[in-house]
Amino acid sequence: MLPVVSAQDIRDAEQAWFDAHPGGDLMAVAADAVARAAAELVSMLAWYSEPPTPRGGADSAEGPTVVLVVAGPGNNAGDALFALAGLPDLLPDTELDLVVWPCAGSTHADGLAAAKGVGARTVDADAALSLAARAALVLDGVSGLGGRPGLEPAVLAVADACRAHRTPVLAVDLPSGLVADSHEAHACFTADLTVTFIAHKPAHVLAPASGHCGEVRLVDLGVAAPTSDLQLVEESDCAAWYPTPDASSDKYSRGVVGIDTGTDDYPGAAVLGVAGALWSGAGMVRYAGPWRPADLVLAAHPSVVVPVDPADPGRVQAWVCGSGWPGPDAERLARRVADDVPVVVDAGALGALPDALPAQSILTPHAGELARLLDVERAAVEADPLTHARRAARQTGATVLLKGASQFAVDPDGTALLALPGTAWTATAGSGDVLAGIVGTFLAAGLPAARAAVLGASLQAATARAVRAAPIPPERLAEQLGVIIAHWGDSLRP
Repeated sequence: MLPVVSAQDIRDAEQAWFDAHPGGDLMAVAADAVARAAAELVSMLAWYSEPPTPRGGADSAEGPTVVLVVAGPGNNAGDALFALAGLPDLLPDTELDLVVWPCAGSTHADGLAAAKGVGARTVDADAALSLAARAALVLDGVSGLGGRPGLEPAVLAVADACRAHRTPVLAVDLPSGLVADSHEAHACFTADLTVTFIAHKPAHVLAPASGHCGEVRLVDLGVAAPTSDLQLVEESDCAAWYPTPDASSDKYSRGVVGIDTGTDDYPGAAVLGVAGALWSGAGMVRYAGPWRPADLVLAAHPSVVVPVDPADPGRVQAWVCGSGWPGPDAERLARRVADDVPVVVDAGALGALPDALPAQSILTPHAGELARLLDVERAAVEADPLTHARRAARQTGATVLLKGASQFAVDPDGTALLALPGTAWTATAGSGDVLAGIVGTFLAAGLPAARAAVLGASLQAATARAVRAAPIPPERLAEQLGVIIAHWGDSLRP
């Protein structure tokens, strides 16, 4: 897992490093990393061009390769300008036209001198706008950790031109216009690659801001990353946590999931939740909901145990409740809570929470459901989702998996895990029902609640990214979960 830290955390870490290394130079290391990333992007463009020569003009691939730095007044500009100065050595066989637009009127003096020392020229706003349409690469060095939301009109025009003409953009630290500590997407550059340092910031990993960062490449400057109560889950974590069976496993040891979802009016939720549980690897699924959904569940999934008496379904190791319930049903939820095993509380059941849930239980609201649970406006949750998820976890004593573009699993002590990102195509009716079943499988297998929640969300998200068949309905996506599970297993083999 990787820490996700605030801008102030980074400043404090840098200051501690400088205190321990008087006269140390972090900018040289940062600029070298940016230069190497820039050279890589320019080389890739040359490789894929037809004919295979660097892009240099609007109407022709002939001519020098234009690299434009949009340089603000601060240290981000210094990183970008020193990187520009290093490009000729990294691309000795490429004819380069190195260009700097000091968009604030002045810029990092030493960086600019270094760039001019290898032949860079400065231009004004009009020339920068023209070059943005035909440059091989634009280096965004306008602002960084201290940047304010949005861009000045002339800079925004260049950012818009890069988007319109699909000009590759490399952002230094984060795309200018974003705020490091915010998930909001202000008027900003949209980067193909963001080179950042020490640790990820919220804007790198939280949607919609993260959608403007492209690939985020984290560079180790030798500065110790700050600790954080928000951790970004990596694919290697998911592979290690997945409860892979071994020779000693049987259907009971792998986890028995109880599903009490759906109604006669909404039977599909039951079928979807069972699909999520089965395809994510449950040892056994017992369905204990109404009879009409039970018939459909059995028709779709004949391996499911459908008890004659839903009031006495047999032993389970975790329950999944609420999907497809038309509203709160305290009595129905109480029956499952009485078994004193972890419960995944979804959808309609969220409005019927008892005073206490069994240990390791998980709530799975989306923003609107969390707003109702906390009696706040949905807009408040959307403006600060993590704070509200933490509040709900603290108040209920349960782990909260907040669903959405960014998905958090938050424990009652406030520690939070951020799931792997997915695609917008999973924002469909039924995806949450499938997810509840997946999470129930991992709870039944004995995973701690936060890991079960974030592993379920990450598995569904990674599958959606891997399938690349958009749109795909949630029931079909569930059938592809094994592709990622197998991939995770392969990644652990020596």
